[in-house]
Amino acid sequence: MKTEAQKEHRWLQRLVGEWMAEGEAVMGPDQPAQKWQIPERVTGIGELWVQGTAQGDMPGCGPATTVMTLGYDPARKHFVGTFIGSMMTHLWVYEGDLDAGGQQLTLRAEGPDCSGNGRTVRYRDVIAFKDDNERTLTSFMQGENGEWTEIMKATYRRKR
Repeated sequence: MKTEAQKEHRWLQRLVGEWMAEGEAVMGPDQPAQKWQIPERVTGIGELWVQGTAQGDMPGCGPATTVMTLGYDPARKHFVGTFIGSMMTHLWVYEGDLDAGGQQLTLRAEGPDCSGNGRTVRYRDVIAFKDDNERTLTSFMQGENGEWTEIMKATYRRKR
């Protein structure tokens, strides 16, 4: 069964390429943000999926590899995906939506609380394009009080 690419699949193709990410991450409560720089390669898996792989020194983790997959499920009318990292055992499962302007994809997931207390909390990753050569990824965690806290922000610049 062949599925024709839709506008959402074409949006994902904007991610394909070689990128350099620079960012800051908060590794825990009352800890200063740590800066990092890591290359990422995003490839297409046909016209319907993309896969991003990053390898480098991750704050608080040392050398690590991460893999993100993203696609669009027309039956669910949501973007879907996964995220894994060599430094963690949790498989992150995404569901998300584009904003009305088509520049920002918000992905929702559940995962372990960063504080290590064994709770599961809600997360939100937001991919926003400034233009075809620059985008950001901002990660938020929802606290017990329902408020969202930014825990990581990165700027990705396409390598020329």
